[in-house]
Amino acid sequence: MEVIDTCYVSTACNRTCHAANWGQNNLICFGSCNAVCIYKPEVGNNSPCEITQTVCGHTDRVNCVNWIKNTANCEETEFVSGSVDKSVIVWKKEKDKFVEKVCLKGHSLSVNAVCGIHLNTESQSNNKSNVENIDTIIASSSSDSTVKIWRQSRGEDFKELQSISFGSGFSLDVVLTVIPNTQVPILACGADDQKIHIFTFQEDQFVKSIVLSGHEDWVRGLDFSVDNNKDLLLASCGQDNMIRIWRFSRRERSPGQSVQSVKDLTLDEDIKMQENTFTFDINGQLCYYAVILESVLSGHDNWIYSVKWQKPFKSETGESNQSMSLLSASMDKTMIVWKPDPEAQVWVEQVRVGEVGGNTLGFYGGMFGPDGQSIMAHGYHGAFHHWSYNDTTKQWDPSVTGGGHFNSVEDIDWDKDGGQFLLSTSTDQTTRLHAPWVVKDRPVKWYEIARPQVHGYDLQCLTMINRYQFASGADEKVPRVFGAPKNFLENFCRICGENLQNELNKKEAESLPEGASVPALGLSNKAVFSGDVSSNIQENTEAKWNEQYPEVFFNPLSLSAPPSEENLLQNTLWPETQKLYGHGYEIFSIASNPSGTILATACKATKAEYANILLWDTTTYKQVGSLEGSTLTVTQLAFSHNGQYLLAVSRDRTWSLYSQTTGDSGCMFEKVAYVDKKTTSHSRIIWSCSWAWNDEYFITSSRDKKVMMWCVKDVCDKSKVPKPTSILDLTDSITAVDIAPKCFNHNTYLISVGLESGCILLYKWNPTDVDKSWTRCAALNKSEAHHLAVKRLKFRPYLGLAPDKKGDNSSILQLASCSADHSVKIYNIHLDKL
Repeated sequence: MEVIDTCYVSTACNRTCHAANWGQNNLICFGSCNAVCIYKPEVGNNSPCEITQTVCGHTDRVNCVNWIKNTANCEETEFVSGSVDKSVIVWKKEKDKFVEKVCLKGHSLSVNAVCGIHLNTESQSNNKSNVENIDTIIASSSSDSTVKIWRQSRGEDFKELQSISFGSGFSLDVVLTVIPNTQVPILACGADDQKIHIFTFQEDQFVKSIVLSGHEDWVRGLDFSVDNNKDLLLASCGQDNMIRIWRFSRRERSPGQSVQSVKDLTLDEDIKMQENTFTFDINGQLCYYAVILESVLSGHDNWIYSVKWQKPFKSETGESNQSMSLLSASMDKTMIVWKPDPEAQVWVEQVRVGEVGGNTLGFYGGMFGPDGQSIMAHGYHGAFHHWSYNDTTKQWDPSVTGGGHFNSVEDIDWDKDGGQFLLSTSTDQTTRLHAPWVVKDRPVKWYEIARPQVHGYDLQCLTMINRYQFASGADEKVPRVFGAPKNFLENFCRICGENLQNELNKKEAESLPEGASVPALGLSNKAVFSGDVSSNIQENTEAKWNEQYPEVFFNPLSLSAPPSEENLLQNTLWPETQKLYGHGYEIFSIASNPSGTILATACKATKAEYANILLWDTTTYKQVGSLEGSTLTVTQLAFSHNGQYLLAVSRDRTWSLYSQTTGDSGCMFEKVAYVDKKTTSHSRIIWSCSWAWNDEYFITSSRDKKVMMWCVKDVCDKSKVPKPTSILDLTDSITAVDIAPKCFNHNTYLISVGLESGCILLYKWNPTDVDKSWTRCAALNKSEAHHLAVKRLKFRPYLGLAPDKKGDNSSILQLASCSADHSVKIYNIHLDKL
């Protein structure tokens, strides 16, 4: 067993069209910031959804991912990804983990679509086109107006085989397959010229065979499938809100017969079906294929970004599914499953699912599960939307999914009464609440169960005041305070296995609002009381949905499972209880004392007069103090565990220590120690600070690659210039630091260090061992931790695994982290392995 392992990963899918793909192996690979996550979707109670691995290799946003198809069998052990960094990476599975196989470089601009195929080459030993020597073909499309073909021949490395130019245009999607009953690859490219370009593989090159016209705007999505007649079907969709299905059928013709276009069927004045023929060579013989526009599907009223065929699969009894289904996903917030009607011989809409209301912008992509009984979409907020077919009710029901922030996560905090849930806030303008779902006979896994704040400004910081109250700061001058509503408490207790009566007794249940809603064009979460709910529902029903700025109404829910994305956005908000006026610029740091009676806030500052720390009484929320000290922005505030001290670190490389007083001056804290620009030991910005469990020491970390431990007794000695007790030198800038809340191994402190590179280090520090005071006991690399800067580290205040808060004898301590890579993670540290 490792010293540290990952308990929970929360992150969102990138907001690009081809950022996620569901393989026949029932795993979803999706791009998240600059990394690719491997996600296992929900499969019954015994197999909950979770992100099982994160792989890092790209240096900029991942735009597209795709499992590499295998013509020999359905096993998928490799996938390919493309990025803004202009590279294409092929990943392979080794010992149940995916690792980088090769990085392909050749594009001069961002890669926006990728696909790949493994070829079964044994049956084509005499093929003139040398297909028998090919194991893998990769196609990548880029904003540089090219589609590049990469080939790996058996026993050789990948090489760039070909570059297909689209002139001044570009291809928006690429898809590869093999022509039925052959091993000849065929490539389709959907372009901005409103056409689909078809290429067949001949003489080591893809040769343009035919161009399909019909779409009236950019072609956004393509997918191949084979029907029962062994005809090749190509589905295409675009910004014209239409789906087209093209049938490729083999034709028997003599070598001397001419190839010509034939009008086949006129549906109406605008839509015409034509048959066009192209040829290709296989084993020295010309093969003729006819392409006909079989159907045009109209059902969406906005751009369609994705079309996917349901893949054939074998059930547990060995029977093969041969039914044809097509899934489309659109910016109109819906997905449609289309099926052919055998009697009418047309494609019809079988089911439509999607979002209702909210402030999202629709779906970027849709996916079929390998058994065809599940469908999933990813959209503007990066969240997955999962529906599963219920054989009993014959309905498509929403399923539990994972999710997370879609921009940099700036701050996190555990609840103060037990550490049973975690709150995170992000520049995606949301605050999210993560907690373990506790159900009998089901593994305990973490999920996002509420979204207390959806704001109009980028959020920068937060702090828990008490178990059900928090304060947050954003790119505005006003800190805001929020309190949990009754509907959240009820759902939290059902999901997390808590006693509802006990939780309600902690709050005055009679006075609690039911929930919260956001008025049109508003920034404040407005409390909704029980008497308001019925009127809200009526107003919601009578609302004019075509209004430009509709109000988002709250509807109380009774949940026993983590809520869907739609409910998270609309029905899990917390009412805003206070706004705190006094700062001159955007709020940057915030903290509350352990008892939750004092709130400290600081804003961005370029002058000392704006860098003051304001203190607030959380009973009246009146300002009770203003502390001077820094000359630039205070980057972090931290109260000691006993509430006696307040520590502030700043961009000006200094720190200030304040002690609580009992005087009548009105200022409850006074400065007792500090370093200025001349006496500071740090040479760069101090990003983070933390207190030791016994409050005898505090720690600071800086961009100067140093962690410094300071003794409170020594720095408060007025006769001496404050000097650090111990210094840890590292090779990277340090952006986050935290000290474990318990003592380990006779006065040993456990310290977590987060780096700008994304790595997380664990150290033991013993003040009595001068020679070996810092001992590294664990290190998490970019894939295990983060691939961008660590923004905050927070140890859970209790030993044991959440939601257990009685784990004083436990050998496990949990650590939470957040990062600019959009992720929140929780780790289990095995103390007996240190």
